[in-house]
Amino acid sequence: MLAVAQGLKPAVLYDYNCAGALALQSYLEELQRLGLLNLRLHILEIGENSLIVSPKHACQHLQQVLLGTVALVDVSSSQPYPSLCSLDQLQDLKDFMAEITMHLQELQRDLSLGVSLSRLHSSDWNLCTVFGLLLGYPVSYTFHRNQGNDNCLTLTPLRVFTARISWLPRQPPVLLCSFSVPECLFPALKDILNAWEKDLRTRFRSQDDFADLSISSEIVTLPAVAL
Repeated sequence: MLAVAQGLKPAVLYDYNCAGALALQSYLEELQRLGLLNLRLHILEIGENSLIVSPKHACQHLQQVLLGTVALVDVSSSQPYPSLCSLDQLQDLKDFMAEITMHLQELQRDLSLGVSLSRLHSSDWNLCTVFGLLLGYPVSYTFHRNQGNDNCLTLTPLRVFTARISWLPRQPPVLLCSFSVPECLFPALKDILNAWEKDLRTRFRSQDDFADLSISSEIVTLPAVAL
């Protein structure tokens, strides 16, 4: 949550326990009261899921998404292998990203530091893709929902990127984020991934709550991939 407040990532999906949005709101307000959080956070409910977002940083990120600075990989089960696609090819998704951006812009008009709460309906959205974009991944998976939740990533070599940070210098690291890209598409995605790493390192240098940023990658092949 502090990483979100510091702009190291635009949002975090809260899935640690069954706490609802109101309980989560009370928890964040208590952290603010104790002085552990001094920047504004917002709880965005999408379906049955709660995301903790920084309205400012999430809005900046989604504006870049709409400009095409992130990549989408189609992993629909009807395909023999993953392929790149653009946000312009997924107009419904692009419209929703614009809707969320406008929603976050409205939230920024409230200058208070309180923890706010809002809900967006999600009946027709591919939440796998939506969450990938909201969480700040430079590459997100998408698939045709009318083909079910299966995908073409089975036994496909994946390059998994992992970013870790420490609370204090030389202390054990904690996970900041992790995502994967198909190894066959890595050459085509290299510029986007390099830009993501450069931006993350720039954001990291602008704060002093965390130390020892490390970014690593490894190639894995799995018998099944759940999205």
